[in-house]
Amino acid sequence: MNLLMEGIYAAILLTWVIIVVHPITRYTYYYMVEKKKIPHIKAVYYNRKIIHIFAGGLAALLVPYLFETPLYPAIIVVILAIATYIPHRKGELMYWFQTPDNMYEVHFVIMWGIVVISSWYIFNGNWWYGVLPAVFMAFGDGVTGIVRNALYNKRTKSWIGNLAMALVTIPIGYIVLGWIGGLAGLLASIIEHYELAPLIDDNITVPLVSFLTILIGGIIS
Repeated sequence: MNLLMEGIYAAILLTWVIIVVHPITRYTYYYMVEKKKIPHIKAVYYNRKIIHIFAGGLAALLVPYLFETPLYPAIIVVILAIATYIPHRKGELMYWFQTPDNMYEVHFVIMWGIVVISSWYIFNGNWWYGVLPAVFMAFGDGVTGIVRNALYNKRTKSWIGNLAMALVTIPIGYIVLGWIGGLAGLLASIIEHYELAPLIDDNITVPLVSFLTILIGGIIS
């Protein structure tokens, strides 16, 4: 696959992420708040999890099939990190998924890039060792957030959400990387419960802990 085709795939993938972030979640915000009378902050956190799953998660799964080098994934990460940071810097938030009290969506983009791109270099071009932690962050944390958001009217932690996350991450981890993937999924589900807000949140700890688990497992196995 040449760089031209990868560039086309990257443009399509970036366009899809933008579509999820703008028309889709702006509409879901309107639908939740105006039609279903869901409180603003609850709609915001539902939207964040929609973006986690359908933008970050889907993109992670497609990377091994679309790209042979980390060039274009890195470009996409830089563009999205800047695009999500600038509204905080300017005080002009994308209100349907951003909040003034944290920049966790920026953490999500940066950590997605760190684990996915690092895996290509560390594991000799094998994306899956980084894709799996990104999937844990996107799908696993997405599920736990949806469960908790349905039970509470604020961003909070509960072990019920972590159990829901484990039911997603452990089977996926085992299917992709065997016992070490399953262990990484378990540890990701536990560590998600803890954070040192506002600097360190689960968008940092989940992919980092699961990536290090996979890395250590790969060394000792």
